[in-house]
Amino acid sequence: MNTFRPGDLLDHYRIENLVARSGMASIYRATDTKTGQPVALKIPHPEMEADVVLFDRFKREQEIGQKLEHPYIMKVLRNDDPSQVYMVMEWVEGRLLRQILGQDRKLPQERAVSLTKKICEALDYVHRNGVVHRDLKPENIMVDDQENIKLIDFGIAGHEGSRRLTFAKLSQLMGTPDYISPEQVKGKRGDGRSDIYALGVMFYEMLTGKVPFQGPNAFAIMNDRLLNNPMPPREVDPTIPPEMQEIVYRAMERDPKNRYATAREFAWDLDHQKEVGVADRAELREWKQRRSAWPRKLAFYAMLALIPVVIFGLLIWVAKHT
Repeated sequence: MNTFRPGDLLDHYRIENLVARSGMASIYRATDTKTGQPVALKIPHPEMEADVVLFDRFKREQEIGQKLEHPYIMKVLRNDDPSQVYMVMEWVEGRLLRQILGQDRKLPQERAVSLTKKICEALDYVHRNGVVHRDLKPENIMVDDQENIKLIDFGIAGHEGSRRLTFAKLSQLMGTPDYISPEQVKGKRGDGRSDIYALGVMFYEMLTGKVPFQGPNAFAIMNDRLLNNPMPPREVDPTIPPEMQEIVYRAMERDPKNRYATAREFAWDLDHQKEVGVADRAELREWKQRRSAWPRKLAFYAMLALIPVVIFGLLIWVAKHT
């Protein structure tokens, strides 16, 4: 694993301190000795470079980050002729939305709406540039002291029309399953509406202090979103206006074609809540009904158990008639 100490140089970057470390990379605050500006260095661990999938994820994040230029997206800076593989990013002061939610649990409604609108703006730009983030969650949103946001970590992002992200890749690449859209769980190719679903889940969490789907493990959580409806936000907090609850449901529609088609539509409703019609939704009446995948699984296993019996019966029948 790469380890740097304060004062060490990596090309023309002076290491200041270690900021974060994950299973794939370490992030350091550093100073560009040519400009004097603070930067963040994301340095992959040596073992990650040997993993084709993870290394591809790192390079894709770098490529997409250099392409995008928006005030709400963390900029990946160009670094010509590096002595080793690493990524140079703009330094952003602030806290992750996950840290804010961990401390405050839920946010005031005005703050939740404001942050969601800014994330919508970032997503609208990303999607119009043909990129799908695919891993939108509070861990990937930085919030500064002025309540501006930065969308970070495009490691599993993809271009519209790129190869689909299979269920196996979801479990390998995505950390938390709380924000994955139903179509991604099914192994289908996600598009911009998958990011909108994830933002709907985040909006739900900011308003209520909890995620809509829960379970003992990742597969149970993902299965729950395919079969059941979450507790309505107003059941958790009756002060949430019906129109705001309706916006949550529109963003989290299970079928992508019923969701907001664009992040701009999502933001428009947040800006014009009095004009949002409130639908008479079955989800509001049937959310306590919990369906399980077990009956389906039992039927499947019973069918498997019957296969040898059927084959044996056919063999006997053939033997008697030849």
